[in-house]
Amino acid sequence: MTKRKSATVKTATAAIADTVRNEQQGRKPKTKLAQLEAMLRRPNGVTIEQISKSLAWQAHSVRGAMSGALKKKQGLTITNEKTDDGRRLYRIA
Repeated sequence: MTKRKSATVKTATAAIADTVRNEQQGRKPKTKLAQLEAMLRRPNGVTIEQISKSLAWQAHSVRGAMSGALKKKQGLTITNEKTDDGRRLYRIA
């Protein structure tokens, strides 16, 4: 009888582990820098205003984080393009 119980416990534990893994894949990034990087990886790009509003940062803080933490420390290439309405869209190349 104990063999059956332990097999059931192992199966239940494996099922819980699978559920936890699936939930973690769908979660949003935890840190603000990770959130910033995720926003910059969008195919359409993102504006400074959108980032500022989402992260509750001022515009100069957003630009500083992109320049220092993402470009210099992580070595990412961030491109920008000016739209017809005068805004700049930033994205990771």
